[in-house]
Amino acid sequence: MSPTLLALTGFIAWTLLLLIVMEAIRTYLVLTGKMPSNSFQIDNGNLSPFNQRLARAHANCLEGLPIFGVLMLVAVVSGNAHLTDTLAWVLLAARIAQSSIHLYSVGETAVTLRFMAFFLQICIAVYWLGRLLMALVA
Repeated sequence: MSPTLLALTGFIAWTLLLLIVMEAIRTYLVLTGKMPSNSFQIDNGNLSPFNQRLARAHANCLEGLPIFGVLMLVAVVSGNAHLTDTLAWVLLAARIAQSSIHLYSVGETAVTLRFMAFFLQICIAVYWLGRLLMALVA
């Protein structure tokens, strides 16, 4: 399997892990009687700051997956995975770093580092898009 497909699978696994953690916390709160099952806000706004950051980190993954994931799939399907393979793991590492920093803190330094991880992903996506467009129109 190509590094691109492995990294895409890792991206999906990371997104799923964040969802599982969020739902495990919600399940615990319901089963212990601390919250009724119909009281959760979509952004976890009525939960702890960590749970709010967890919901946002998961949403960030969902927002990025169509962009980064489709670029990776286009590369593989078009036979151009070699164009994305070299940076696929970097993109996944940057995504995990972004989410992890988000879970850890919303302090100024953390937000700056989180943005840098996100910006790296955007730069990779723009680079991939350019290379893919050149390869597909050639």
